[in-house]
Amino acid sequence: MDDGFDSFVVQRYDRLRHTAFLLTGDLATAEDVVQTALAKAWVAWGRIRTNPDSYVYRIVVNTHISWWRRKWRDEVPSVDVPERPDPHDFTTEVVRRQALLMAIAGLSRSQRAIVVLHYFEQLTLTQCAEVLGCSLGTVKTQLGRALKRLRVDPEIQPAEVER
Repeated sequence: MDDGFDSFVVQRYDRLRHTAFLLTGDLATAEDVVQTALAKAWVAWGRIRTNPDSYVYRIVVNTHISWWRRKWRDEVPSVDVPERPDPHDFTTEVVRRQALLMAIAGLSRSQRAIVVLHYFEQLTLTQCAEVLGCSLGTVKTQLGRALKRLRVDPEIQPAEVER
């Protein structure tokens, strides 16, 4: 009996993993977060199958937050980024992307979740509020604060942050 869970996973796995990667900054951890979220969604599938997206995104965000709270934080990976990469160098885009990911990682967990869901997953602010279980005003306030922090980051080019 096909209840749609398999097709949901096939259709959404890459987007969910991408969201989890943006939240965690680590591909292996992102895959673990998504696997845990999908396992929880499977258990609740009978209740959520008509509109599972918000529910599953919320599980991903909440799993990331709960894991972050438990995580041992003695080691922090870092990358030395060159001050000014050669504009003709093929690594320029990689360096800019890494700077953006590092800047996003510097936001609070709630701000990071809102930025990822709104700009990378293209959810509306109302959908973000639903996924995060908070008010629309909270989402707008946190997004404004996040963008203000990202605008002052010298590694990010102006086109990468909404003005």
